[in-house]
Amino acid sequence: MIQVTLLEHTPEPERVVAMSARLCYSPSGAAELSEKMTPETVEKMVKMLVEMGHASTLEHVSFTFGIEGVSRTLTHQLVRHRIASYSQQSQRYVAAHDFAYVTPPSIAEKPEAKEKFDALMKEIRAAYDAFTEMGVPKEDARYVLANAAETKIVVTMNARSLLHFFNLRCCNRAQWEIRALAYKMLAEVKKVAPLLFKNAGATCVATGSCPEGKMTCGKFNEMIKLREE
Repeated sequence: MIQVTLLEHTPEPERVVAMSARLCYSPSGAAELSEKMTPETVEKMVKMLVEMGHASTLEHVSFTFGIEGVSRTLTHQLVRHRIASYSQQSQRYVAAHDFAYVTPPSIAEKPEAKEKFDALMKEIRAAYDAFTEMGVPKEDARYVLANAAETKIVVTMNARSLLHFFNLRCCNRAQWEIRALAYKMLAEVKKVAPLLFKNAGATCVATGSCPEGKMTCGKFNEMIKLREE
């Protein structure tokens, strides 16, 4: 099961974003501006910035997540989001004997398919154990491991990158596992920066239109309702 923990984040992220934007049009310094800004001013500025799409100021705040219970299939997709920092559990140095694995729902719901899947994972475990017993280094024995193997990763993204990540991965057309991860990450950042991420989610939720054309899922109203929840 996917576990997401917001480990760290920029203190008062919305104040930092508002201050950064105000600095562009003020002769005062950043520290002075931050001290003078009231909560009402911060809220007004952030709302305006989000509506205007003045996204560069969002790059000044970052969020660090601890993620567990995901597959290597997911992290292969995750690291394609390039404006981010990643530290992933190493299969070179961490032994994978009796590794945990993620089973896709489409396989889990079919008894025969699940039986074959579990048997294959058991076979892979045995092969990995056999190779390491023969003296094959872990970094080479890992070549037999499945993409289903569970992994852990620490991810840091700034707010702008996160909004783009949510646009793509909260979409119904994203793969089920990374979509589930995206929603868990979104729930965490909303706790500490609700104004910044108020309208975050799939592109249709954020902009009011779907960019997928004929490939649209056709569930716009459901997506809007999900955002409000």
